[in-house]
Amino acid sequence: MAEMAQTIVIKIGGHATNQLSPEFFAQLHAWHDAGKQILIVHGGGPQISSWSKKLGLTVKKINGIRVTDSETLKVTQAVLLGLVQPMLCQKVTASDLPALGLNATGQPIIYGDYLNQKLFGEVGQLTDINQDYIAAALKTHIGVMAPLAVNPTGHLLNVNGDVAAAGIARMLGAEEFILLTDVPGVMVKDHVLSSLSKQKATHMFKEKLITAGMQPKIQAAFDALQNGVEKVTITNKLQSAGTTLLKSQLVG
Repeated sequence: MAEMAQTIVIKIGGHATNQLSPEFFAQLHAWHDAGKQILIVHGGGPQISSWSKKLGLTVKKINGIRVTDSETLKVTQAVLLGLVQPMLCQKVTASDLPALGLNATGQPIIYGDYLNQKLFGEVGQLTDINQDYIAAALKTHIGVMAPLAVNPTGHLLNVNGDVAAAGIARMLGAEEFILLTDVPGVMVKDHVLSSLSKQKATHMFKEKLITAGMQPKIQAAFDALQNGVEKVTITNKLQSAGTTLLKSQLVG
């Protein structure tokens, strides 16, 4: 765990993958030059929804989690591994950084099991990661990975990207976990909260002040903090403060 302490895990949402600025790559360079290990976990929600609709499939989410039947799983796999991951790797490489698409090698990288098959279908929850493989890849490359898990029978499962990224950050003992999304942070009435405590988040969930899409992000963030990650940021730009969640804010 100690050797991964200089690791930064960045979760990039589907919208955000299309809006990466030169500043984003400048920050990756700065971290890379400072000897940080960087892992990008990418989603592809809008792209998966768009392709699902084109193919006549029903798009349904429950509490921000995509209900995934076997056909939607195929679309998810095709979009994440055929469109989003190669595009991200290409952008990282084009900015003179070494990128490696971790799902492309055939090595299982996330192990999982069904979250609730009756409710969500082919949706998984993280049980473990291939830590040795990820650690070896991050020594030489910026890792780019999709949140697809393999269950004990070798079956592929779709994992919510925010939850997967938080679990991976926790298991790698990452120093920082950044949720890069299409909004500047956790918003309340057009105002970005600079920080958020667990207690306040729970209150905001109850009062429906936090959107359904933001809920898994915040829950994932606190899960990471409770399990060793020092700092979590929710933002739309790596250089802007966004909403910071600190270990010290778990209480109160």
